[in-house]
Amino acid sequence: MNTTSRKLRVALVFGGRSSEHAVSCATAASVISALDPERYEIIPIGIAKDGSWVLAPSDPEPLRLTADHIPEVDPSGPSVLVPTSATARHLIVQEPGAAPRELSEVDVVFPLLHGPFGEDGTLQGMLDLAGVRYVGSGVAASAVMMDKHLMKVVFEQAGLPVGPYAVITDRDWLRDPDAALARVEALEFPVFVKPARAGSSMGISKVDSPGELAAAVEKAREHDPKVVVEQGIAGREIECGVLDGHGTDLPRTSPLGECIVVQNHEFYDFEAKYLADDDIRLEAPADVPDDVAVRIAEMAVTAFTAAGCEGLARCDFFLTDDGEILINEINTMPGFTPSSMYPRMWDAAGLTYPELIDELIGLAMERRVGLR
Repeated sequence: MNTTSRKLRVALVFGGRSSEHAVSCATAASVISALDPERYEIIPIGIAKDGSWVLAPSDPEPLRLTADHIPEVDPSGPSVLVPTSATARHLIVQEPGAAPRELSEVDVVFPLLHGPFGEDGTLQGMLDLAGVRYVGSGVAASAVMMDKHLMKVVFEQAGLPVGPYAVITDRDWLRDPDAALARVEALEFPVFVKPARAGSSMGISKVDSPGELAAAVEKAREHDPKVVVEQGIAGREIECGVLDGHGTDLPRTSPLGECIVVQNHEFYDFEAKYLADDDIRLEAPADVPDDVAVRIAEMAVTAFTAAGCEGLARCDFFLTDDGEILINEINTMPGFTPSSMYPRMWDAAGLTYPELIDELIGLAMERRVGLR
């Protein structure tokens, strides 16, 4: 495909059916604003909460997330039919009372979805079936890294240290909730009860005693029937950005970042991440000893490689009070507004937000379609 004589056509897919719908919209607003219109033809595609695909307006302002405005994809927009053939990558738009019309062929998709039904390999599988290039990890890495249980299994197999945890499946909870809770009570409190396949701290509870566990599990199950319970770790939350290498080059790592809860929150929850500007301080680069920074970067590359990630990922670690480093999780589509930690860490390395987006699109265009 010759794209040298025209703008690159980039479909931004955002919104989605997960509880992170608004966060995804905010990410799309930032990326739309940063893409160079001289280089790219932008096709904004929103997925409404009911799962319908619509051609969205290119104005980013209604998509911004603030304390006073929670954005949402309008399902009444023109319907978009996505390609299902590897020989044609045209989008079809259907508006009420009008004949279907064909949009330009898409060169690359930038999936800006967070959480299930988008970040978890489902969208990636559809794009692979259609033979369309896209930014980020493929089906397997996206699916496994979305599941906090399977993620830990991969980390442990790669020799990476993880904190103590327990898993409560839907079957466990329905068959014998007391036995499930008994396994959790073997951990040291406080513990964090989490949906296994959600992000942006949705459905997470900090639990200080066994009597609070059942309610916390039910809260997590509102987002996912599979629940992971992690023993609380005393220490600092340190993050490392990973950016894939070109060709056979090794993945690159950013300067480290640190999330510091300043006030009003027991942990880095949704409100702290997106709605409370003064309650959280994000520092990049993080103030850690050089040998610790080197070790965390090495562990981030090990995790990225073991998981089979592509494009980008943010690796989250705990640095304990006694100097131990534990890996917590990988996000294959991390928060991606200019104020989010992943872009901040790369900005600290001298790679600006628009340059980071260009780099990710370039990596996606280099990647072959299908099995890799």
